[in-house]
Amino acid sequence: MNNPVPVIDLFSGPGGLAEGFSPCNSPIYSRRYKIVLSVEKEKYAYDTLILRAFLRQFNGEFPTEYYDLLNHSTPEPDWEKLYPNQWQTAKKETKMLEIGTSTWKFTLQKCIEEIKAKYGERVVLMGGPPCQAYSLAGRARTAGMEHYDPAKDPRIYHYQNFLKIVSKLKPVITLMENVKGIISSSVDRQGIFQNIMNGVQSACGRDSYQLCALSPSMDGILFDNLSNKPKEFIVRTEEFGIPQARHRVFIVGIRSDIAQRLPANYFPKLIKIKNRISVESVIGTIPKLRSGLSRSDSSMAWGEAVSLACDDIGQYVLSLKRHEQDKFLAAIELARCSADGGFLDRSAGGNPPLSENCPQDLRNWLYDVNLSQLPNHESRGHMSSDLKRYLFAASFARTFNCSPKTDDFPHFLAANHKSWNTKKFADRFRVQLANHPAKTITSHIAKDGHYFIHPDPSQCRSITVREAARLQTFPDNYLFKGNRTEQYVQVGNAVPPFLAHQIANCLWNILNYCDQQSLFVKHENTSKLII
Repeated sequence: MNNPVPVIDLFSGPGGLAEGFSPCNSPIYSRRYKIVLSVEKEKYAYDTLILRAFLRQFNGEFPTEYYDLLNHSTPEPDWEKLYPNQWQTAKKETKMLEIGTSTWKFTLQKCIEEIKAKYGERVVLMGGPPCQAYSLAGRARTAGMEHYDPAKDPRIYHYQNFLKIVSKLKPVITLMENVKGIISSSVDRQGIFQNIMNGVQSACGRDSYQLCALSPSMDGILFDNLSNKPKEFIVRTEEFGIPQARHRVFIVGIRSDIAQRLPANYFPKLIKIKNRISVESVIGTIPKLRSGLSRSDSSMAWGEAVSLACDDIGQYVLSLKRHEQDKFLAAIELARCSADGGFLDRSAGGNPPLSENCPQDLRNWLYDVNLSQLPNHESRGHMSSDLKRYLFAASFARTFNCSPKTDDFPHFLAANHKSWNTKKFADRFRVQLANHPAKTITSHIAKDGHYFIHPDPSQCRSITVREAARLQTFPDNYLFKGNRTEQYVQVGNAVPPFLAHQIANCLWNILNYCDQQSLFVKHENTSKLII
């Protein structure tokens, strides 16, 4: 392939999909694809996105000023002043727009006209329309809203804007990602996912695209027999080397004139791995931090709070069997040693290599030898009562190899929540088990850390933005902008870049074959596109 395939990324978030298709750290892989347009509406996600687009211009060799920013916490420089050409290129390919509003059409229409005129239809169009209206959690929230009418919720119909662009651009491949809950989502008794499948298939006329599942349950499931099997589009990320059980829907649409000429072995299919990647193998070597206290925080105050928590939880240990007592007490002692030693702080330098239990390809993807400390790695503050619950939960997980349910907590650790004893939210405090993939990292992590407790009792805290980013497979040199809450939201909403990278490789086989066989024809029609 002589020329990179241009890629348009809509609803980009902080750029997880784009990083997979054009990784900043790998000039070899980045030559396969070129991100020509990324669109995101949220300011801080956009700030993260444009910074990464800027870094992409350096072909794997980041500016020294960028490493100064990460390693020495220097003020962020004026990139446009230092590197005007690279910054202008990043601004051209990255737009802050809310797709679906009255103002988006003109700007996006102009960009797509230019892309179509320059590249024809040899383009990949991808994106993940906002998922709040489709997710199970989102639907649970709106179910309690008086006068809520899903048919009038504009978030339900973002996919239609995506399909409008498909119909005008006619890209050779489309890729749409969303939450698993979209499969069961409906409006006025019409299934949203069925509408999406029909929409992709007929985006440019009847049967103009053929659908592919990236992880079908059996070989040979293609096209027609997918229409009644929506679950075939679910990708379980832990099966593909992601240290997280994140289950998402991916629809690949291949333009039919191309699909009909492809050999069977060229259709995209992700390759499953034998062993799951654990939380410990990815974040276990990250420098340890203590949790913070939400009030009157200091190392001494934290030590006193943890010591008191150890004493109180010791009462519970007496109710266990002897061999369970030994394991539980050993976990508590880890916390007591940290409290007494006072050697942990809320942020820490250092960047030790990842565990050898982490596969080499993932280690290479995440680790940057030029970093002397990890960005976005600072603990959040917790109330003393929650700190005590975190210690109990992490110690319980070490003892029983599972996260405790509310029934497992001793009465003196019961939270003052109306639903505590109803079993409706039985896993309100959830430990990410060290020897298993993490549970799904979601944007809820921005609100509190209860679902994302670190497995190490000695640290007694929820995971940091950087730890969440590693579980999402963002490279360590990926800097998230905004305050900590905004950083958590970005990480939780993203597509794991290492999974996107595997998808990009699958699709590249198709695109490379098409180039070799001269299947692409550049269309010179540059007439106005009406979105």
